[in-house]
Amino acid sequence: MVLTLPMAVSLALTPKTLGKLRAAGLSLVRRSAAFCCLMEKKVRVGAVQMTSTNDIDANYSTCSRLVKEAATVGVKFLCFPESFSFVSVEDGDSLKVAEPIDGPILQRYCSLARESNIWLSLGGFQEKGPDDTHLHNTHVLIDDSGSIRSTYRKLHLFDVDVPGNKVYKESSFTTPGDRIVVEDSPAGRLGLTLCYDLRFPELYQLLRFGHGAEVLLVPSAFTKVTGEAHWEILLRARAIETQCFVIAAAQAGRHNEKRESYGDSLIIDPWGKILARLPDRLSTGIAIADIDLSRIDAVRTRMPISEHRKFGISCK
Repeated sequence: MVLTLPMAVSLALTPKTLGKLRAAGLSLVRRSAAFCCLMEKKVRVGAVQMTSTNDIDANYSTCSRLVKEAATVGVKFLCFPESFSFVSVEDGDSLKVAEPIDGPILQRYCSLARESNIWLSLGGFQEKGPDDTHLHNTHVLIDDSGSIRSTYRKLHLFDVDVPGNKVYKESSFTTPGDRIVVEDSPAGRLGLTLCYDLRFPELYQLLRFGHGAEVLLVPSAFTKVTGEAHWEILLRARAIETQCFVIAAAQAGRHNEKRESYGDSLIIDPWGKILARLPDRLSTGIAIADIDLSRIDAVRTRMPISEHRKFGISCK
């Protein structure tokens, strides 16, 4: 396993910073005093990089090992990529393994989070859909007690003819979600997204200015072609334009004869600086960074774009 441990950011999160309401454009974030007490000055977070296959048990074994290794080095919040538990070989395979959120696959991950005392972001779970021919591509957030705190169903489906590659039609077997999701955590106020969502900046504007997000989660399985062209650029742009941390866990390498992912898991600060990435964008491992939420306040105070915006955003 490879770990990247950059220098921690230097600004401390003071009680005064914790106690105040953070400006978020059209809305204000309000946290209970009890929750604020759970937040630490600095939180160690990790973005997993892995190559999932169509073997659910083997994928769980890899995830379990990475969770335990992350917990050993003090990671409190660990993010996994899209399709962490299963990557299909043939069309229709994902439908065969799809389960309800309370099914046995996710229950194993809930137990893993509880036993390791760690929060988990599980991107891109094959959730059983409204009928036998459709599923939901669902981002699941589990807290350190093993409870499912939030679920986000992918809004933007990947129906794309990738140049020089192949045609993807995610909508042929996936039903999109109908809401955006934020959740408070010890690692800040989280905005949940998934892979292809990254190309739609209005979603991230809503998460930050409409719902006060501080940390944007982007679990992904970008293709090799699109990743080489746009992955890092888009992630840094989303961080800069929202002044949020971005944690992007990525699938990496060849899953089977038909599918290959770009890799390059990244953690980015609100100024667009890359805090952590693995030396090899195709290896299995964890990129780790110590994030300090006062960095958000510092950036937003010095460049108050929330006060300068000319166009409002609906919170619907």
